[in-house]
Amino acid sequence: MSKIIRPLSWLEKGKSVGLHPDHTVAVQKYYDDSWFDYRVLWLNQKNWSMHFGVWEEDTKTHAESLLNMNRAMARKIGMKAGARVLDAGCGVGGSSLWMAEELDVETVGLTLVEKQVERARRQAEKRKLDHLSTFQLADYLDSGLSDAQFDAVWALESACYAPDKTNFLTEATRLLRPGGHVVIGDFFRTEKPADDKDAALLERWLSGWVMTDLVTKDGWCTAAADAGLVDAEVEDISELVRPSLRRLYRMSVPLYPGSVLLRFLRIRSEAAQGNIRAAIGQWNAFTRGLWFYGLFSAQKPLA
Repeated sequence: MSKIIRPLSWLEKGKSVGLHPDHTVAVQKYYDDSWFDYRVLWLNQKNWSMHFGVWEEDTKTHAESLLNMNRAMARKIGMKAGARVLDAGCGVGGSSLWMAEELDVETVGLTLVEKQVERARRQAEKRKLDHLSTFQLADYLDSGLSDAQFDAVWALESACYAPDKTNFLTEATRLLRPGGHVVIGDFFRTEKPADDKDAALLERWLSGWVMTDLVTKDGWCTAAADAGLVDAEVEDISELVRPSLRRLYRMSVPLYPGSVLLRFLRIRSEAAQGNIRAAIGQWNAFTRGLWFYGLFSAQKPLA
């Protein structure tokens, strides 16, 4: 296996002009400690996806729904064979490898988590896609990559970790070729919680998944304009994603008492415990109407 390349000095020094160092460490620990949960309860060998799924009329399985989400993202921007795509916050590479295999797209995946880079590279080699899909340990807010080299910037449930969405989109704009697209599948705030109870519910979910505060549809569109993007829009696909959200909730509720005990015995870490807490909290906040699942897209002007 190829050696892990650390392109940015902040990874060695704990400094970043993108994510705050403390937040970076929290994200890394969350994904390291919750890997067992994802691997056992959510992923499968075929798609290697850590995100929620889209349930269409003919969708029969959880695995199909995860691939449907990739298809929905690709359709949103009309992704074509031969494109070069930055997968910003690539996780273990599921979407990158799907794009390479199904659409003949060249992908570069960025993640803050070293073990995710290792796992993604192993999968690429195993599926003989390493000539199309590469993975790097880097901050998508300060990637260190050269300007205007991608046809699309793809962020599937990863832009939620960016404290400032304008910074995220500004870096994406820099990396895009003229006419290139940003596409994001993520959680969007409906409005500020009306009372303390709703605020606490939202915080319980967000803190468990180490996410920063959510932004509204209008907030994202404003950030896009500030970053120099045009034709920004957000499509609410919550009803297509609802079965996936509910599935995670129903799986997590019976596991919660045992996870509390394991945490008490110090067998399970606080980061891992937060994952189960958030899996329940996301559904409670969703049914309270505090957030929706959306697809965001915008384009870099041709000139």
